[in-house]
Amino acid sequence: MPLKLAIVGRPNVGKSTLFNRLAGKKLAIVDDRPGVTRDRRFGTGRLGDLDLELIDTAGFEDVTDESLEARMRAQTELAVDECDVALFVVDSREGVTPADRIFAEILRKRDKPVILAANKAEGRQGEAGVLDAWGLGLGEPVPISAEHGEGMADLYAAIAAVWSEDDEFEEEDEADKPIRIAIVGRPNAGKSTLVNRLIGEDRMLTGPEAGITRDAIPVDWVWDGRNVRLVDTAGLRRKAKVHEKLEKLSTSDTIRAITFAEVVLLVMDATHPLEIQDLQIADLVEREGRALVFVLAKWDLVEDQQAKLAEIIEETNRLLPQVKGSPIVALSAETGRGLDRLMPAVLKAYGDWSTKVKTRDLNDWLRMAVERHPPPAVNGRRVKPKYMAQTKARPPTFVLFASRADQLPDHYRRYLINSLRESFDLPGVPIRVSVRSNKNPFAEDAEPGPSKTAPRARAKPKPDGPPKPPKPAKPKKVATRGRNAKLARPGVKPKRASRAASSPKRPR
Repeated sequence: MPLKLAIVGRPNVGKSTLFNRLAGKKLAIVDDRPGVTRDRRFGTGRLGDLDLELIDTAGFEDVTDESLEARMRAQTELAVDECDVALFVVDSREGVTPADRIFAEILRKRDKPVILAANKAEGRQGEAGVLDAWGLGLGEPVPISAEHGEGMADLYAAIAAVWSEDDEFEEEDEADKPIRIAIVGRPNAGKSTLVNRLIGEDRMLTGPEAGITRDAIPVDWVWDGRNVRLVDTAGLRRKAKVHEKLEKLSTSDTIRAITFAEVVLLVMDATHPLEIQDLQIADLVEREGRALVFVLAKWDLVEDQQAKLAEIIEETNRLLPQVKGSPIVALSAETGRGLDRLMPAVLKAYGDWSTKVKTRDLNDWLRMAVERHPPPAVNGRRVKPKYMAQTKARPPTFVLFASRADQLPDHYRRYLINSLRESFDLPGVPIRVSVRSNKNPFAEDAEPGPSKTAPRARAKPKPDGPPKPPKPAKPKKVATRGRNAKLARPGVKPKRASRAASSPKRPR
């Protein structure tokens, strides 16, 4: 059974960096400014032969009011209560601060084993802070460097000294693979509130402030015997409005969550639905090939709900024809009204997304679709569809073999996709159709081959080594008869012309 390890401490001591180091990959967003992490983030890691279940927490703040920092502190205390071992991280370069002493006092009152780690201890600048950490009364501090990976062996020895697996724990059987659901939308649309209402606890930080969630936080949940993994993401704003580095990292984390999800819940504010950013997010989900479910949050604030819902459905089909028929669920996460319709719609979208169509049924449908609407003629010649097969699911992907496939118009491809959705009951599912043609050996652009009647010359193997110099050209043989032929021979000069007989003699 893996050890549940909570990484705690005040802000900007390197908790998320250590979390990424133990997890073996960059899961948490890391930045130089304090207070980047706000929600608890779970992950799996390994240190030596120890299997770890990691919990990254927000920086500890000594406040107890209704502010955001107080809600972050409550999340950290919940992580300490849930963990098996608490890893208390301090900054060895800054030394022990009053906030460290207050948090150490809180940890001593908990009935949990605590390991003290002095981070940023590389070089000589951290030696004084490591010695100062002895005064917290939590035992010997372990000097580490999460950024450079130093001190991991000492950290392993400290964890192994306080933790040993009980024999009564048996290895659990591998559960069914969970359905991965990403919850996306604009900032302050009610995504975190929806997650808390679904799982029945205050797992995510919520509030009237926009942009509270920064990381993509996965939450494991069981609904009606099915394992589900909900991923709460940061709100997506228009690209022109994103300037800060931290918000760019949050946006990248959200897009990565969409890429690895199976079903995406697009949460929209019911008072202002189908904004430009909502349409762009829906188009991104379709291009990534994920099943899509529209969620109208804050439905209790809408008047004349029946007319409003019919209007939203009509607008969605008109503005997003590529996901026409996607389920739309209206609910209120605050009151819980309409929440019972969400998961059945998600499972229906997941089942349609995983559909596999038999090849025989597919070709019967293709024949009827072509008879109903034949392909148009291009340059006086018609494209002839011949055969169709499904190559994979999730999303459903089909291959159509046809003559002159490269000239099939895009509008006819869209006709086939819409007819597939209608005939096989796949509303809102992204469908991929690729058109191919068999290679024609008698095509005009093919290179002419050798004649069947002409004998084939056997190709001689090329000798190895440098090429030989070309041989000098031999002189052409000419006929040996006639005066012109004689003059054409090399080296033959014509005779000198004789003097004229009538030329005067030179006087003596």
